Amino acid sequence: MSALSKYATLLATTTAAALLTLPTITTANGQSAEAQAAHTGTHMNHTAESAPLIPRDALFGNPTRAGGQISPDGTMLSWLAPKDGVLNVWVTTRDKPNEGKAITSSTDRPIRQYFWAPDGESIMYVQDKGGDENFLLYQIDLDTLEEKTLTPFENTRIQVVGTSETIKDKVLLGVNNRNPQFHDVHMLDLETGELTLVYENNGFAGFMADDTLTLRMAMRQNAEGGTDYFNVESNEVAVEPFESTAMEDSLTTTPAGYTTDGSILYWLDSRGRNTAALYAQDTATGEKTMIAEDDKADLGGTIRDPKTGVVEAYSVNYLQNKWTAIDEDLGATLGWLDGKLEGDFGISSRTDDDRTWIVWNDPLTAPTSTYIYDRDAETLTPFYTSRPELEGMPLQPMYPIEITSRDGLTLPSYLTLPVGSDSDGDGRPDEAVPMVLLVHGGPWARDNYGFNSNHQMLANRGYAVLSVNFRGSTGFGKDFLNAGNMEWGLKMHYDLIDATDWAINEGIAIPDKVAIMGGSYGGYATLAGLTFTPEKFACGVDIVGPSNLETLLATIPPYWAPIVKLFHTRMGDPNTEEGLALLKAASPLYKADQIVKPLLIAQGANDPRVKQAESDQIVGAMKDAGIPVTYVLYPDEGHGFAKPANTISFFAVAENFLSECIGGRSEPLGDVLTPSTAEIVEGAEHVNGLEDALGG
Repeated sequence: MSALSKYATLLATTTAAALLTLPTITTANGQSAEAQAAHTGTHMNHTAESAPLIPRDALFGNPTRAGGQISPDGTMLSWLAPKDGVLNVWVTTRDKPNEGKAITSSTDRPIRQYFWAPDGESIMYVQDKGGDENFLLYQIDLDTLEEKTLTPFENTRIQVVGTSETIKDKVLLGVNNRNPQFHDVHMLDLETGELTLVYENNGFAGFMADDTLTLRMAMRQNAEGGTDYFNVESNEVAVEPFESTAMEDSLTTTPAGYTTDGSILYWLDSRGRNTAALYAQDTATGEKTMIAEDDKADLGGTIRDPKTGVVEAYSVNYLQNKWTAIDEDLGATLGWLDGKLEGDFGISSRTDDDRTWIVWNDPLTAPTSTYIYDRDAETLTPFYTSRPELEGMPLQPMYPIEITSRDGLTLPSYLTLPVGSDSDGDGRPDEAVPMVLLVHGGPWARDNYGFNSNHQMLANRGYAVLSVNFRGSTGFGKDFLNAGNMEWGLKMHYDLIDATDWAINEGIAIPDKVAIMGGSYGGYATLAGLTFTPEKFACGVDIVGPSNLETLLATIPPYWAPIVKLFHTRMGDPNTEEGLALLKAASPLYKADQIVKPLLIAQGANDPRVKQAESDQIVGAMKDAGIPVTYVLYPDEGHGFAKPANTISFFAVAENFLSECIGGRSEPLGDVLTPSTAEIVEGAEHVNGLEDALGG
């Protein structure tokens, strides 16, 4: 599978299934800086106090390098690295991995997703404006270094519909410049940049093509909130679907692509079962054969032969991600790598002949490194370490755990403890410590095992960090996911309360020193925590969280309109009296006057998913009720932070906020706000040092 094919999968899955999830970015690791003196709270043990304070920019600044790839023919290497402080794409020849030059010239917003064209003659990347998520496609010719905009439209978001192993100079794109709700399918000529209309779309949520770049399938939401799948022949969509899902399977069943010859269509399928299994469907007869299943988790990723598209290995991610090889040669290769690398690893790029891989390695308590792996010679050549300044820093292990909810559900979760707090290494602190409950977005997403900058930052400051896959999280079967339907602010919230009580009862958390924090849905959970259970948490940190579910659904991006039924069936239908009442009851805005604990809110002004009004209105309600709140607005950001200076400034405010609230230590603010665009709209006086940092 080409790098562009992988991007097609990424962009295609950035849909309603991740409505309130912060966008994934490749800048996992940052710039070096010396730690300043720490402000130390009252609940730090001696070992934690003496441990080095990891600088914020070492965790959240630009990585030294990230996103390494190899060209299809194996002659060139590429990666993301700062140019004049902004992430750009760099290239070099394979024999000179320590050299290179920038071939892009972004001066404001970092480039975070790029990929090699299938023919290897150019590199392409996507970029939006100020976080609006209207991603356009750009191309750099590697011979001339000429850059062109391949989709020069306004208010447009592109989708990659299909790429080919045999047709290297063309790509199928979905473009919604005609109607923002629907993506018309175009053929893009990579040599000329010409776009040719293939299918004018007036009703389908997505398409799938085979290796000949022929449309084979169209997808449309049905009245039940599931999905209908239609065969496409000669660019004509069949009247009746050949496969359908009900609402209960809509997020756990999906087609996973054709083999190169088009004879097999792979499915991840939960119909008639709980967890999604991997199936191969004969496209001529319709017969399906199960390849793999797991009782605890949905089948996840696959490794496929680059030439044939046949599945060679599959992964299952319950508490940790595990790969199982079907192909004997691939199994031997993965086994060899497992013996050489410590911690987790994976393939980020492969040559067309599949003999050279770019392999990343996450040692979990050391910075992520990337290698060039020669399968024939069995050599691992160091490519780069993303954040070398983290070497020797007191990075903490993450413990996978299972927590039982009040009604008997098992909640797969992850715990990180403060440095020096666990002398015998049993995953429990010697004595209870302050804790941050860090809630993932989505909610139809999940937390994972591995290096996590947020966990490391908070643990370094003296907090236990607990991340919980509450009901409604994906990856654990449809029963667990559907247990969250219509449960916003109810059983989904109770799971977080139950996990907090578990941590208190286990002697991990100090009862009155637990903060709740999260982005997107996690921001909603923070607001729910401080309104529905106002005495439970000592304080909250909300990043781009919705406060009113009715207005949230009324302002979804237009390209999600074809799948709006998914929101209504899983959250509440605002067009019905019962659904509207459910949405209002679950909206923290209407209980803003119940907030009694400190709250920090951060918002991007250009957020297309959670509009600025979501934060404005709850801040306004709190002001009307005379309740203090701190509100940080970023005029050049969207659903989360893309610019490192903004990320660093926010975490500077957040760590000083938490320090005052639950007693950890913090790196002083200093002049961290200066390079950022942060606007402190309300409540600078409630954060230690913030007024001084503003010069007032």
